Amino acid sequence: MAEKKKTDGVKNIAQNKKAFHDYIVLQKYEAGISLVGTEVKSCRDNGVNLTDSYVMIQGGELKLIGTHIAPYAMGNRFNHEPRRTRVLLMHKREIRKLRRGMEEKGMTLIPLSFYFKHGRVKVEIGLCKGKNVHDKREALKKNMDNREIRRAMAAKR
Repeated sequence: MAEKKKTDGVKNIAQNKKAFHDYIVLQKYEAGISLVGTEVKSCRDNGVNLTDSYVMIQGGELKLIGTHIAPYAMGNRFNHEPRRTRVLLMHKREIRKLRRGMEEKGMTLIPLSFYFKHGRVKVEIGLCKGKNVHDKREALKKNMDNREIRRAMAAKR
């Protein structure tokens, strides 16, 4: 009898690869998100773009701003607005912790990825600090060196 591969119920929807290039991620947090029905269906079709999106704390709530969730293809006149502001769901103590972290100079909250976890849409947000040009060049050089090492190791086999 073939044994089924166990999964942890997580299916990736979208990742913000540019965030890792532009920012140093200090801490990661998981948050729920308040969506309407057509947005969830669009997420299932991988219609999410996290480029140029960020998170703000307004009135004790986390707001996701600038995220594009494509209109659902089979939606009707009640389809959602693609770039509307969405509320993220976290405990108050976690939001207070994030607020203290953001008070430091140069810190911001950036969505890193969207994913399904046990049928619910979750957002991974990161408390980030912006990289300067020197840091970006250094990271690029390190990636190139690692790539060359992997190629050399593969050629030896």
